[in-house]
Amino acid sequence: MASSAAAAAAAASAPTRTEVLALFRSLLRTARRFSDYNIREYAKRRTIDAFRHNQNLSDLSSVSTAYCDGMSQLKIAQRQALVYQLYAPNIKNVMEIKTAPRNH
Repeated sequence: MASSAAAAAAAASAPTRTEVLALFRSLLRTARRFSDYNIREYAKRRTIDAFRHNQNLSDLSSVSTAYCDGMSQLKIAQRQALVYQLYAPNIKNVMEIKTAPRNH
């Protein structure tokens, strides 16, 4: 009886495909808010890797757990992006510096 109630609760709270894609886009959008190149690319890479790792989940409880983990990661990333905007130095990374073309 308890397992059927847990399964029903998991099914009721299982995210839709639209919700999962919205979470993915939100995580990528939040990654773009980091001013530091290395942190921005790390957040982007971590998001893509996590979604690829979980793309074949079929069990509703596993999908719900992964979605909840993703939502908590989104909140952490948003908070950290705000902190980095407030306190990060205004120095660009070497990867972001655009140089003028040299004429020979």
